[in-house]
Amino acid sequence: MSKFDRGYVQIYTGNGKGKTTCALGLMVRAVGAGLRVFIAQFLKGQEYSELKTIRERFSDLVDIRQYGTTYFVFKGRETEELKRIVNQGWEEVKEIIFSKKYNLVILDEVNVALYMGLLNLEDVLEVIRNKPEKVELILTGRYAPEELIEVADLVTEMREVKHYYTMGVQARVGIEK
Repeated sequence: MSKFDRGYVQIYTGNGKGKTTCALGLMVRAVGAGLRVFIAQFLKGQEYSELKTIRERFSDLVDIRQYGTTYFVFKGRETEELKRIVNQGWEEVKEIIFSKKYNLVILDEVNVALYMGLLNLEDVLEVIRNKPEKVELILTGRYAPEELIEVADLVTEMREVKHYYTMGVQARVGIEK
């Protein structure tokens, strides 16, 4: 199945912009090499421009599912509905990882789901430690726990230096959403 010897664990974290974008760039590279990709978006339920492109142009090699709601959730305002959606999604994602059907599995915003207490850290660590050898895992989101950082093979922290949202600029179609 896989065109590489070993799948690594990569984390993209920090308060800077670009974590999901980086993961999607890896998806494009993987698709260009003929690899199969699964994208799990935790805490997201809105339609984004990249989803439209993925579904229209890469549906033969990329599957994407969202495990969130249509509204933004802050820590401390989690609902039981959201916890149920995220955990049902995680159960599905675990099966997908171990199916060996995909070469690259992106767990978008999984770090935030962990930070909010919606997922169990030990369960995520167990999956990482026991994942099939040739499955590459990408974990994104702010607040990556130290335990995840320790088991990862590559960790990049995006640091915000300056951002135009501080001047009131909202997310723009085609750039941020």
